Amino acid sequence: MPIRHYPFLSHYQGTPTDYVIRLRRGKRIQSGLGQSFWFKRSLTAISSLPATDQELPMIFHGHTLDQQDVTIQITATYRFFDPLVAAYRLDFGVYPARSRDATDGVSTVAGLLTRLAQSLVVADVSKRRLVDVVDDISRIYTVLGDGFHDEARIRDIGVEILDLRVLAIRPSADLEKALQTPLREQIQAEADRATYERRALAVERERTISANELASKIELATKEEELVKQEGTNAQRRAQEEAAAESITATSRAKLRKIKAEAEAAAIDVTGQAEAARTASLMASYNQTDAQHLQALALRDLAQNLGDLKIRQLSITPDMLTEILSGWGGPR
Repeated sequence: MPIRHYPFLSHYQGTPTDYVIRLRRGKRIQSGLGQSFWFKRSLTAISSLPATDQELPMIFHGHTLDQQDVTIQITATYRFFDPLVAAYRLDFGVYPARSRDATDGVSTVAGLLTRLAQSLVVADVSKRRLVDVVDDISRIYTVLGDGFHDEARIRDIGVEILDLRVLAIRPSADLEKALQTPLREQIQAEADRATYERRALAVERERTISANELASKIELATKEEELVKQEGTNAQRRAQEEAAAESITATSRAKLRKIKAEAEAAAIDVTGQAEAARTASLMASYNQTDAQHLQALALRDLAQNLGDLKIRQLSITPDMLTEILSGWGGPR
């Protein structure tokens, strides 16, 4: 408690958030924030008002034009802009203590604002259908703002409305579920559409990838076909060049063999002619030699040409020996 009692005197210790008014014999002798003072209990009355902003939550029910129950939840912020007027009009006394049945000033202001807000909102809701009430929250702001501004009693007790907030406007649970069904279906439809679009996009991407792969394969096959054709052309050209080279080589070899054959034939012809001339000369010489000498020469040539030939048996008839010896022994 901010008040401490001692013999003959009491002490009050205020806080920075309380506006204190001290009366002595019905006259104000002290007021302000955070007051501290000694006082005589028999001569003094003290009031204390909150100097801070006050939050007042409100919730009430109403019926729309189409007979639907709706719950409205509102929060109002207010302050006592003239504490002296509020203290004179409402009961904010802290000493002497109030009776248990007395209502303090803050509760009185809260009840006044709640009843005023309820009367304003219920009257407005009753003129509109449920769908319009739920969809048009801004109208509740306008109705409350105009109603509080036009209410003279609020200003007369030193109260100022600082802020109004409509937290929720909700129909009954079954009706709220029914109202949510179209939205849920719309959201589900949007989700399904997004899913179908993603699937279609995925299919389109797969088709594009497959088309690109097919185009790549076709291009690769075309390149391979061109490569095979080029390799065939190169092989054909290489074979033609090799065949031409072999033809040239064979022609050259044939010409060389022909030249060699002609040279050999010419040499053989010359040799044969020389040999024929030599033979003819020998024959002419032999014609002029007698038979004994020819036999002797034949034996000599035979002996020269025998070489390593071994003669196992040589038969010389008496007639041959007689002719040879007679030839050597006769006149030359």
